[in-house]
Amino acid sequence: MAFTFQINDDVEFNHDKQLLKKADDNIPELAKRVVTPVQVVETVIDKNLLDNVGTKKVADATQLSQMKFGRDDRLILDFGNHYVGHFTIRIKSVGSPMDAPLTLKLKFAELPTELNQDSQDYQGWLSRSWMQEETVHLDELPANLYLPRRYSFRYVEIKVVDTSPKWQVSFFEPALIAESAAQGAPTPFHTDDKLLQKIDQVGLKTLADCMQDVFEDGPKRDRRLWIGDLRLQALADYQTYDNQTLIKRCLYLFGALAAKDGRIPANVFVKPTYTPDDTFLLDYSLFFVSILDDYFQHTDDYTVLEDLYPVAKKQIDYVMKNMVQSNGKIVFDEDYPVFVDWSNEFNKDTAGVAIIIYALKQFIHLSRLQRLDTIDYYQKELAQITNYAKQNLYNEERGLFISGPDHEINIASQVWMVLAQVMTPEENHQLMSNAVKKLFPIKGIATPYMYHHVTQALFEAGLTDAGIQLLKDYWGKMIELGADTFWEAFDPNDPSYSPYGSAMVNSYCHAWSCTPVYLMRKYLS
Repeated sequence: MAFTFQINDDVEFNHDKQLLKKADDNIPELAKRVVTPVQVVETVIDKNLLDNVGTKKVADATQLSQMKFGRDDRLILDFGNHYVGHFTIRIKSVGSPMDAPLTLKLKFAELPTELNQDSQDYQGWLSRSWMQEETVHLDELPANLYLPRRYSFRYVEIKVVDTSPKWQVSFFEPALIAESAAQGAPTPFHTDDKLLQKIDQVGLKTLADCMQDVFEDGPKRDRRLWIGDLRLQALADYQTYDNQTLIKRCLYLFGALAAKDGRIPANVFVKPTYTPDDTFLLDYSLFFVSILDDYFQHTDDYTVLEDLYPVAKKQIDYVMKNMVQSNGKIVFDEDYPVFVDWSNEFNKDTAGVAIIIYALKQFIHLSRLQRLDTIDYYQKELAQITNYAKQNLYNEERGLFISGPDHEINIASQVWMVLAQVMTPEENHQLMSNAVKKLFPIKGIATPYMYHHVTQALFEAGLTDAGIQLLKDYWGKMIELGADTFWEAFDPNDPSYSPYGSAMVNSYCHAWSCTPVYLMRKYLS
């Protein structure tokens, strides 16, 4: 499994000042609060947790000021849950006068396994600078250490690199200033099922910690706005915190920063200035249409619709002009790939066709609201693409959709055809029933992003029990392994899996994994 970097540095982008101003008008006020650690811990072997690493209490956090540390000593603070924010701690010397600087190495960990990792061993292909570490030199004590960089963590490890033989160091009043754009109590989900309650709790925490001045994909990494994550975050947010202004801000940012040819980039950077990335994914661009339609259906905000409909139209028109043949066949462009999932182990053509149908239906709904006379053209194109898919991509004998030149059968094709409602409800039920029989347990998929779509397709097809079981088997397994927030990547058969060649840079709080809070409220309430 892999994701390939794109370098399209010759692409020119718009910077629509009016839309950027509207994005700025919707910058959220972050809720901030001071959180203190609950205990001092050490790492231990725990075969029930990820990588067999857990923690054991050493002392109450209130005892910290009585403890002294010297060269090579290690202190681990446990804040009791996952948070995003800035760390601060007061430090003083104990003993003889301070005759040498204090050198500390700090590590911030979302899970215990990260505490036992040595960054010098990293061999992955993402930048090692994502590792949450700091080296600090202090020439004078006492001092109040405040780290300006924001971190995503539950645990803080402080290693004393050195003091001197004459004195030791003492730490007191550790705290973090936690921040999130999630404010107020979320809409509750009521169930007597203890595991579903816990899944909901962890999902809400995941969503809240990814809600910053934009919907970030992950507060540890990549700390920026990805449109695939945004679509799922927005759906989850409507059902929980309902922060409509944050969704509006993100829509305006993408709308303002499209390429000159109209395509929406897969992600944008918001600091130090608004900058579109030069990565383009077909399905992600089309999901701008989906997010806009979902937003309007939730808010009836005609102003946003009027502002951003032209941008949405360009996503559809690009596909119609460059990829759709007269008979409805889609010819994909390898320079404008379909993402679907990190895995490159399956053919994505049929899933891509279904996503085009999915987005085109939503665009027609938006066009109808605009009362445009071009609706007939798009409806005709939709009928052509849908008919081609039914006649050429559906295998009657096997009762499943095929994909690619080798007529491959994979789970993504079935799932997206159900979500796009290409078939009748009865046919969708049979399609997903066949998929469960022939393609479960799922293999070759290791992201909550794709597992979300599989689970939603089960619910949409009326296979509620199977959907609940998948929620428990997948997201419940992360909880069993110690998750306080849900992870960016997870393969139940290989829990330590990383798409980056090393789990050291894995994000253990990631936006696209929060969606049980949406699925359970939509389908189980």
